[in-house]
Amino acid sequence: MSRDVRRSTDTEPPDDRAAERVLVSYPADLSSWGRFQVEKPSFRAFLRKTRETAREGDAWEEFVGVGCCGNTLDVPLRVERVEGGRRIDDDTEIDYEVREACGIQGSWRVQSADGPSHSATATERPKES
Repeated sequence: MSRDVRRSTDTEPPDDRAAERVLVSYPADLSSWGRFQVEKPSFRAFLRKTRETAREGDAWEEFVGVGCCGNTLDVPLRVERVEGGRRIDDDTEIDYEVREACGIQGSWRVQSADGPSHSATATERPKES
């Protein structure tokens, strides 16, 4: 289920043109598994179906999956740039970039309560300090 983190109270005139491209960022500390989920064509299609409009600065917290132990992963996405109009349609291209880390808990924590919370690949061990 999607949640809008920021609500618009602006008095901007509506822009009925379709967005050609929406650049969305996710945090640098999102796990490899989380990145895989977000960047899949099916998740991009999900965003196109569930988001009507996009504006620079919009924040979307999106559920991307449940690990085997039932822990959920909600990813804070942010709209960095919109090209064309604001309306999202089936032809809107969704692209990603990485932004600063935000302390998101991912990786094995979604898969196992006993796993590490680093954001490396599932087969990589966390670095020793």
